[in-house]
Amino acid sequence: MKESGILMPVSALPSSTGVGELGADTFRFIKNLKHSGVKIWQILPLNPAGYGNSPYQPYSSCAGDEIYISLEELYKQGLLKVLPEAFRKNAAKVDYQAVREWKEPYLREACSNFQETEDYQGFVEQPWVKNYGMFRALKKENGNRCWNEWKDEDKSWPETGAEVPDHIKEEVYYQMFLQYVFYCQWMAVKKAANDAGIRIMGDVPFYVGVDSVDVWAGKDNFLLDTDGRPIFIAGVPPDYFSATGQRWGNPIYDWDYLKKNDYQFWLDRIGYSSRLFDMIRIDHFRAFDTFWKIPATCPTAIEGEWIEAPGYEVLDMLTEKLPDVELIAEDLGDLRPEVLTLKEHYHLKGMKVLEFVLDISGKYAADSFPDEENMIIYTGTHDNSTLREWYQELSVPARRKLRRFLKKQGIKNGSVQDRLLEYTWRSKAEYAIVPLSDILGMGKEARLNTPGTVGSPNWEWRMPDGDRIEAGLKKYAGHLSSINL
Repeated sequence: MKESGILMPVSALPSSTGVGELGADTFRFIKNLKHSGVKIWQILPLNPAGYGNSPYQPYSSCAGDEIYISLEELYKQGLLKVLPEAFRKNAAKVDYQAVREWKEPYLREACSNFQETEDYQGFVEQPWVKNYGMFRALKKENGNRCWNEWKDEDKSWPETGAEVPDHIKEEVYYQMFLQYVFYCQWMAVKKAANDAGIRIMGDVPFYVGVDSVDVWAGKDNFLLDTDGRPIFIAGVPPDYFSATGQRWGNPIYDWDYLKKNDYQFWLDRIGYSSRLFDMIRIDHFRAFDTFWKIPATCPTAIEGEWIEAPGYEVLDMLTEKLPDVELIAEDLGDLRPEVLTLKEHYHLKGMKVLEFVLDISGKYAADSFPDEENMIIYTGTHDNSTLREWYQELSVPARRKLRRFLKKQGIKNGSVQDRLLEYTWRSKAEYAIVPLSDILGMGKEARLNTPGTVGSPNWEWRMPDGDRIEAGLKKYAGHLSSINL
């Protein structure tokens, strides 16, 4: 038997507040997944989104974004006196700034009504929690600028451990409260999913954002100048996503320093994520083998060099210290063979994306990527066109070749989209995961992200109609449950 999964960001789920929340609509979504036979729910990073509202440029690799906190759950706890009225409930796009500004007074009200518990006190004893509270408070104090532009005493707080100024103690407490609430609500969602027989696949970016508590409180882990600015930055060279490559801007790790400290940074990161998720997809896994090192002064990712990374040492440590963690390797793109050897050494599942491997350039269409059991097959990911958009953008001859290919596979019924989904589910890959937007037959309006671009409309797609989600999952329930290899 193979397991079917759905890719759906929390941000895109229905709610009454303009962005997906950890409340009633998400519990309903989990019930619909269960009734459809889905066994895996894949999400995007839940960390506090930073530059461009990207979940891959977060303020912290441990913290959760307070935008997902359910106000209804806070009301049920008695932390809000009145249940807030709906806000942008039917919006098809997430307006992150508007939602944050609207939610903040309610979150601060909940904080003022909160009474500390023993559980809360245990939670905030984790070092990352206070560091994060300080980071967000000092960021606000410094006009929300990147930490390397702060006042010197605030830049160096992690090293000096100076006493917290009285005038920001309240903000530090508020930020720690938000993290506690987020954690409690998320763990309730995870328990509901697990009780329904569903595992959650979290997403851990290989790199962290420069404007993050990870870098501010762990400067020695990265290649920075004396002002805290990256000397080199991460990205990838030109490929089929972008002619100039992708210049992500994340700081590069100081691997020599990490090694001296037994890669504790990675152990802490993956270890904490293993509490939040049942499976962990490592985005840009290939950087464990070689990474593209771009001088920070270069405006594109064209200039750079491939540098070898100590992937075996890091993964040896992770598999020894965290033996129960199921890691997934995002191994897309142009890879040297050593990347696949590294992945296979640890028996990690890689990824096959249908939109990338269906070759329609020749006389006949063909699947250019042989299936195997130890992998995950997708129709597309968060970086792809939706299946409908992809098909509509094909030329008329290419569409004809694709239909002939599917007919040759014995897949003749339904729309072309239905047939492509059927082809995906027929794969012998152990996991078959489909974005919810493809289940719903959506087009360009549901694209999540276009690599190489920043800001709107990336990460904004939202599906406010819970009934449509339920109907879509119900339509394909026979395919999603008990798939025979």
